[in-house]
Amino acid sequence: MSDFNDELDARGLNCPLPILRAKKAINKLDTGEVLKIIATDPGSVKDFEAFCNQTGNELVSTAEAGAEFTFFIKKG
Repeated sequence: MSDFNDELDARGLNCPLPILRAKKAINKLDTGEVLKIIATDPGSVKDFEAFCNQTGNELVSTAEAGAEFTFFIKKG
């Protein structure tokens, strides 16, 4: 996915920092806008799934390349 409104580089950060920074970034977006997140914490996969379920945001896609995880979250 290449269409997003903001990007968060959370590489090198461990739980809960990627989620906390993503929450702050999503709060700045308008409904329907998309945040791209790049993280290296393997736990972030389950963390972002849970985060989206709890906040009503949509986890549009998740991808893994090497030791990096990329998430696209649409603000609900």
